[in-house]
Amino acid sequence: MPIYEYFCRDCRKRSTLLVLSLASSAAPACKHCGSQSVDRLLSRFSAPKSEEARLESLSGPDNFDGLDENDPESVSRFMKHMGDEMGEDAEQDVEAMMDSADSGASDDGSTDSL
Repeated sequence: MPIYEYFCRDCRKRSTLLVLSLASSAAPACKHCGSQSVDRLLSRFSAPKSEEARLESLSGPDNFDGLDENDPESVSRFMKHMGDEMGEDAEQDVEAMMDSADSGASDDGSTDSL
């Protein structure tokens, strides 16, 4: 059952129409003003990627633009982006790491000293 989007030339609004059957579909009309003066729009779609394809796309140099490994906020944004791309919610883990880095504590609970 496809969903089509139409742009009304009269009221200049977008309408979304669910087409249950192509054989018995009536002429599309605007849901806002009822006009049949509509143009079908190209809709965006999503195609799932395999884990391998996601990892490969993340390794591209464009993903490292703006990354400064000496800036905790930059690293946090980068890690959040990586987690989003992988479909994982790493926000709490990243926040914990950032809090640890801000306080100067290492993983074992000791503090770094110069």
